[in-house]
Amino acid sequence: MKVTIEDGCIGCGACESFCSDVFKVEDVCTVDESKIAGNEDCVKDAADACPVSVINVQE
Repeated sequence: MKVTIEDGCIGCGACESFCSDVFKVEDVCTVDESKIAGNEDCVKDAADACPVSVINVQE
């Protein structure tokens, strides 16, 4: 699974609340790619919850 963040993240923290092992938000969201394996379900939930739809998940 590959996860990318497009420009336009508003730093709301929704992704981090769904999947804090993978997503960290300071000014914008970042992805810890080393933690995606085993967290695929919460990554998908976080992408679905993103209010600006900037999280791209490719399986």
